[in-house]
Amino acid sequence: MDLLNTLVDKGLRRESPSREEALAVLATSDDDLLDVVAAAGKVRRQWFGRRVKLNYLVNLKSGLCPEDCSYCSQRLGSTAGILKYTWLKPDEASAAAAAGVAGGAKRVCLVASGRGPTDRDVERVGKTIEAIKEGNEGVEVCACLGLLSDGQAERLREAGADAYNHNLNTSEATYGEITSTHTYADRVDTVQKAHAAGLSACSGLIAGMGESDEDLVDVVFALRELDSDSVPVNFLIPFEGTPLAKEWNLTPQRCLRILAMVRFVCPDVEVRIAGGREVHLRSMQPLALNIANSIFLGDYLTSEGQAGQADLDMIADAGFEVEGAGTTTLPAHRADAVAAAAAAGGGCGSHAEAAGGGCGSHAPAGGGCGPCGGGPASEEPAAASSEARTDLVAVRRRGAGTDLAPNA
Repeated sequence: MDLLNTLVDKGLRRESPSREEALAVLATSDDDLLDVVAAAGKVRRQWFGRRVKLNYLVNLKSGLCPEDCSYCSQRLGSTAGILKYTWLKPDEASAAAAAGVAGGAKRVCLVASGRGPTDRDVERVGKTIEAIKEGNEGVEVCACLGLLSDGQAERLREAGADAYNHNLNTSEATYGEITSTHTYADRVDTVQKAHAAGLSACSGLIAGMGESDEDLVDVVFALRELDSDSVPVNFLIPFEGTPLAKEWNLTPQRCLRILAMVRFVCPDVEVRIAGGREVHLRSMQPLALNIANSIFLGDYLTSEGQAGQADLDMIADAGFEVEGAGTTTLPAHRADAVAAAAAAGGGCGSHAEAAGGGCGSHAPAGGGCGPCGGGPASEEPAAASSEARTDLVAVRRRGAGTDLAPNA
């Protein structure tokens, strides 16, 4: 296909596709799906080889969130049967993180439900970061605490945080349909604060909330513009007890097309398959590793993932290798820009200024921070929702905040 050849050429040059080309990826037929995956795989291998980065979630504070994000099992008014607990102590969080590191994770993501942290919360998380880094040499720590106030990103960086996650989730045009207690602009502001403090920005999306192809393309181009180093792609887990409980809009083929579109738009960033991969990709997960170079190991915030050993076996069986702690995830041009931004104290857009472009050109819960979890009408089967594997959704009952060990 001329489209795919063009997208590969642009991806290898770190050049942005057009909106029309991105939309065309989402509109490809199932007959062309393997060609789409193979094309995205060429771009993925150019910048990340056959490495897969493992990330591990630690839920520092679960449930009881005052925000009303429709997709989230921790939202205000949720009746989902999730675990609810207040802040873990630093030693508890460090012990939980150690389980993930032992399983091969090189990044630990510390997530807390809520609109955003108080200054006392930032101090508490800072002590947790210190405890984790003291007990796990070389581990990366990403904080995900909701909307940040002035100065908080700087304090997290001083405490040792390497990155900050705050997802855009969906397009600006439709954001008000999923959340009313904060705005899309609030989320953009927090990502920019993280950049300005010299933190690596991790920001992604949630697919499957009833959005259009145009919405998906809009949010991914916005992430490119924000210059996120890591883009987590979440697939909605429709928890019973939330407004989106009946939104079963995804098929494995649709998920692969979405991942491919993200890879073509952001060719040299860490594309992470996040929440919902087991539910929606199912047996197609190994194929998705040809597009994405990063996954979460084991459980998610409020839902159980695949057993950690199953993740490791899947990576090996698919011919990939776990990225070692001594390997730099990002390509040299991006890694150098991140280091320069951190050394200079950040500066919004410093990545782009250092390398001549935004995300991909340089020429990834409460407040929707972490994972809480179809193409044109003629190609998305109308019966997809009735075929949904709802039996695969399992509320998280192990790990941090419980007496049961994590499954890494």
